[in-house]
Amino acid sequence: MESSVVEIAQVVEGFSFYALFMRADWVVKGVMGILAFMSIWSWAIAIDKSLQLRGLHAKGRQFEREFWSGRSLDALSDQFAKNAREPFSRVFAAGLREWKGDNPGGRVAKAAGAEAGRQMTESEGGLGILATIASAAPFVGLFGTVWGIMNAFRSIAASQDTNLAVVAPGIAEALFATALGLLAAIPAVIFFNALSANLAKYGSRLDGFVDELSALADRDGV
Repeated sequence: MESSVVEIAQVVEGFSFYALFMRADWVVKGVMGILAFMSIWSWAIAIDKSLQLRGLHAKGRQFEREFWSGRSLDALSDQFAKNAREPFSRVFAAGLREWKGDNPGGRVAKAAGAEAGRQMTESEGGLGILATIASAAPFVGLFGTVWGIMNAFRSIAASQDTNLAVVAPGIAEALFATALGLLAAIPAVIFFNALSANLAKYGSRLDGFVDELSALADRDGV
């Protein structure tokens, strides 16, 4: 009875993640390493972008409160436009540069809209990497799977033994590579979709401010 328990424990230990990695050949180890790096990279980008977007939303709300508080345009310009550091302030500063002459609304809309586009492009940095990881990781894992299965068949050919004990290690390594591929891809897809939706919401607010700024410039110019 005790010997059976020991044998089962040894089998389980032989199929642990660490044992599967150490037993794999250099190609499969390389695939696993790449997938682990991709997974860590996607989490780092997701955390960084989440904190960045949280800060942008907070600063945007603060700007809108100040902008619509009834203060004069000169006071707002001194506070925000002369030292613009976040998207709403930079859009405001770009619009102010065209706030002159007759019917300035169109010029303000064009300048502020262009600046809003630049700010959104900067804010999207990192999302492309998440999309790449989400699409590439399963195929990288599949390559490791195919290579591991090839090794399993080579083991069968070399030993001329189809016993499960001969085939199982190679197949387990192959499936482990697949699992790592999914482990990297699935969070990356979730992060990409969530961050894209959050960024789109922020972009809508910024576009709305551009329209309001243009309308305000038209009224001021009448």
